[in-house]
Amino acid sequence: MSHSRSVHIPNVNFSYQEKEWRWLNMFLALRELKYAKGRYFLIGLIMVLVAWLTFMVSGLANGLSSDNASILKNMDADYFVLQTDSEHKLTRSALGTEKLEEVRQLEGLSQSEPLGQTMLSVYRNDSKKKIDIALFGIEPSGKVMPSITEGKSMGASNEVVVDSSLKEQGVQIGDTLGDQELGIEWKVVGFATNQKFSHTPVAFMDIQNFNKLMQASFGKQTASYNAIVIHTDNLNKESLQKSVADTEVITKKEAVQGIPGFKEEQGSLTMMIAFLIVIAAFIQAVFFYVITLQKISQFGVLKAIGAKTSYLAANLVGQVLLLAIVAVAISIGLTFGVSAILPASMPFELGVNILSQYSGLLILVSIIGALLSLNRIAKVDAIEAIGRVE
Repeated sequence: MSHSRSVHIPNVNFSYQEKEWRWLNMFLALRELKYAKGRYFLIGLIMVLVAWLTFMVSGLANGLSSDNASILKNMDADYFVLQTDSEHKLTRSALGTEKLEEVRQLEGLSQSEPLGQTMLSVYRNDSKKKIDIALFGIEPSGKVMPSITEGKSMGASNEVVVDSSLKEQGVQIGDTLGDQELGIEWKVVGFATNQKFSHTPVAFMDIQNFNKLMQASFGKQTASYNAIVIHTDNLNKESLQKSVADTEVITKKEAVQGIPGFKEEQGSLTMMIAFLIVIAAFIQAVFFYVITLQKISQFGVLKAIGAKTSYLAANLVGQVLLLAIVAVAISIGLTFGVSAILPASMPFELGVNILSQYSGLLILVSIIGALLSLNRIAKVDAIEAIGRVE
């Protein structure tokens, strides 16, 4: 004769208050992290590596963005007036002096300035090595003129202010930059920081001298500009567009997006970051789901003594949150440590805003990934989890 009996597990109620349950969950979460430290170390290591790679790619993307368009990003400008059908590209635009006069007749403008741009390869002093520069013609007394960090502003026709990155190529104040074929030389009289266009250091010169250069080198008969920079207090883009015929008015952001290769470069790097975050969420979801399956019996015991699903969920979220915060903090330290030894030729820039945004996003996807295990926890039956004795 076979006998069977079942073990009855009483529904013990320890009359824990909600606050006491929170402390118990934190206690359980910390004890489990300490007990299975090898398992959670591997999970934390993966989280650190993914976050570190995300921060590094973000810093490089932001650095390349600055290296590509810092002159426009840092320029004191509200709008740009370009030639029609220039597709928001300064390099494709050409405006006559009559357009500048037409713009300056508009009411509501605080200031408008001409802007000329071209790419050149020049020699430093008597060196035979060429240096690529983006030459910008501006009004030295205008708002477009950047702050001088060393030296002085350009005055005479043969003076230029250049981006400080040219120091890495040996350029100093008093050196000459010139084109031997055209027989033109300019004296470097000052430096400005963060002034690059299309990954090329910018050299600023007076707009009148810029037009003389264009006429001498390209045979232009009349003065022309690539764009007109507008400063306004009460006019919007639509009003300006209606007021100036046969032109297109764009914002600073649109001008930045119009730099050749800018959107494609940033789009590729942004896609890499997005994939990293998705991969991080997927990996963590799988890890915590497997761990949840391994702890079914433990959850059953806790439910048998009166623990609610919400408390078990809080235990899981507490573990993930603690791991994610520690992993992000370590990865931030590693990121700035590596950025300190990167060569100057590798642009890297990771501001507080970007750092906080991606830190929050990584922590959020960690929690979301772990929450996928909650459905399994909610379905845990205390008797089935612990087992029946027959």
